[in-house]
Amino acid sequence: MSEANVKQAVPFFCITDMDRSLRYYVDGLGFSRTNQWIVEEKIRWCWLQLGGAAIMLQTCGQKILDSMPPGSKLGLGVSIWFQCEDAIALYREFQSRGIEASEPEVGNGLWDTHLSDPDGYKLHFESPTGAPEETKLSEWNHQNKG
Repeated sequence: MSEANVKQAVPFFCITDMDRSLRYYVDGLGFSRTNQWIVEEKIRWCWLQLGGAAIMLQTCGQKILDSMPPGSKLGLGVSIWFQCEDAIALYREFQSRGIEASEPEVGNGLWDTHLSDPDGYKLHFESPTGAPEETKLSEWNHQNKG
């Protein structure tokens, strides 16, 4: 086989409220809905795109929710890392849209800002930097004024 058979991995998130999740991902984070499955005039599944990255959302059936241990959240233990050109710009964009995201901090040579979606899925947005490890954006801005 001369061409790669596997082209992309796309996280699939089982969610509790499609409208809430679409507000978060589309209005808050800037994803675009590129495909969807509608049942009884409600979106049950959709494909969301942000640049070259994608995720899928689907409303969980009650059977799945009932099978979860008491007190647990759907996204517990799930983290996705998006590799970006400029994580700091995304952090500022998210903040301007009312999305809570962590102050960018350097780890492994990457600026990292992270947040949690309404169902508890952890999302990290990272971009390369030459700033020292564990530097916070506020410290970096203060050190590099003028």
